Amino acid sequence: MRLALAQLDCVVGDLEGNRATILAGIAEARAAHADLVVFPELATSGYPPEDLLLRPGFVRAARESVEEIAAATDGIVALVGTPWFDRDLANACAVCADGRVRGMYRKHFLPNYGVFDEHRYFAEGRELVVLRLGEASVGITICEDVWQPGPPATDLALAGAQLIVNLSASPFHVGKAEEREEMLVTRARDTSSYFAFCNLVGGQDELVFDGHSVVLDDAGEVVARAPGFEEHLLVVDVEPVAAIGRRLRDVRRRELDRSREHTPVVEEIELAVAPGQPDEVAGSVTAFASELEQMRAALELGLRDYVEKNGFAEVVVAVSGGIDSAVTAALCAEALGPERVHCVSMPSRYSSEATRSDARAVAESLGCAFREIRIDTIVGAFHEALAPEIEGGLAGLAAENLQARARGVLLMALSNTYGWLVVSTGNKSELAVGYSTLYGDMVGGFALLKDVFKTDVYRLAEHLNARAGRDVIPRSTIDRAPSAELRDDQRDSDSIPPYDVLDPVLEAYVEEDRSREELVAAFDPAVVDRAVALVDSAEYKRRQAPPGVKLRPKAFGRDRRTPITNRFRG
Repeated sequence: MRLALAQLDCVVGDLEGNRATILAGIAEARAAHADLVVFPELATSGYPPEDLLLRPGFVRAARESVEEIAAATDGIVALVGTPWFDRDLANACAVCADGRVRGMYRKHFLPNYGVFDEHRYFAEGRELVVLRLGEASVGITICEDVWQPGPPATDLALAGAQLIVNLSASPFHVGKAEEREEMLVTRARDTSSYFAFCNLVGGQDELVFDGHSVVLDDAGEVVARAPGFEEHLLVVDVEPVAAIGRRLRDVRRRELDRSREHTPVVEEIELAVAPGQPDEVAGSVTAFASELEQMRAALELGLRDYVEKNGFAEVVVAVSGGIDSAVTAALCAEALGPERVHCVSMPSRYSSEATRSDARAVAESLGCAFREIRIDTIVGAFHEALAPEIEGGLAGLAAENLQARARGVLLMALSNTYGWLVVSTGNKSELAVGYSTLYGDMVGGFALLKDVFKTDVYRLAEHLNARAGRDVIPRSTIDRAPSAELRDDQRDSDSIPPYDVLDPVLEAYVEEDRSREELVAAFDPAVVDRAVALVDSAEYKRRQAPPGVKLRPKAFGRDRRTPITNRFRG
């Protein structure tokens, strides 16, 4: 069997555009003489469509779209992810062949954790679907179905499926691609089945889908793997009937069959395949990139898709001479091209000549437009206006934050004037402990480093320089002690613990939900108490932060949902 996996970047709600992309994938797969082409989960609607699924008109239009797609399937079988209403709404796979929809598989396991909310929208499927394509039997699953260690994958194998396909929209986090493939290896071995996993690729609001579609044989060996973070049609010849030999030798599945209390209903669909193929196609196996390279690719893909899918042409970044803004600007320039990135430096009387020079240097190094707008006059006008209202005049933290807010006003003025998207520069460490200014440095439409700890910002800076073969980010920016420069001789470490000490505590508390007792057993109790208090008190700020790329297993926003009004400590 010649198998094609169409790893696509779909746009939520763009039924017409997604349909055109799917039809192009069918045409490309047909030109490659594929018998079967597989598309990602909910490819017709984009993933996740969220409350669009509550609109009857959207559901009807999605059905019409998949029927138009099916009309183009002469000579090829296409498995297309789509919402499908029949008595209730299902997250479904349409079996398209011979110019029509020949069958429908409905997803069994609906994830309702982390970023997923599928119980809100879909009814669970119960039946299995097995395709008979010549001598091969192909079982269908959707995403979460194969993350479960038993049915439906084991039931499909018992029903005779030698190849199990999985239509997926599996979001990325650091380490996810390797973790997911390890799971698929286990499923292939447990069921003595070939596995074909077709994943979505692209950015959707905070989520990034990494692709890395893969085909494995019945021993769990990788036969073909698509590259990550880009669209790709993965074509490979497989012999699913070879799984029969392993099953005859490994009879454990018979005991599993005998122990089942209920035998699921299996819908079998007989489909014709074209006889013979041209020269054999051995699948390409793209190696996984390093962790830092995957982080870079995910950040750039998430930014680029957010910008372009939402109709922005250019972006603006406030460059301060610090590491966060330099890394943000560098990622923007790579993702969009330097001609679409505007760097703005907004120094105050507390800004050093060194940071002012580095702000200009990073823009010039990247080839981005640069402008400098001093904020002293603006800040002075605010102080003057507030002097009659505040005895002794504005001072302390309020005076420091005023500078950040003046910068926010300037950025938004440029955004409104030129249509530039403001890309904010704060990182996860700062957001976690509230070391940021509402309506100041938090202002913007997209927070690129929102899920990147400060220590990882430094690692990314070194990676970007190594990748470029030169210091696109000035060495002085990397080596300088971090400072907001909102008062004389200010250092971040004056207000919060050093990042190399703080970040491991934040990871354990925010991402692993470890208790105070567990934390103090592993870290400095003073650092723990300070970090926990700051994290808990800053929830109201995080609710007002822009969306940003989800890069870690638990991100602020869609993943971590903590009440603002909350008295539990520890």
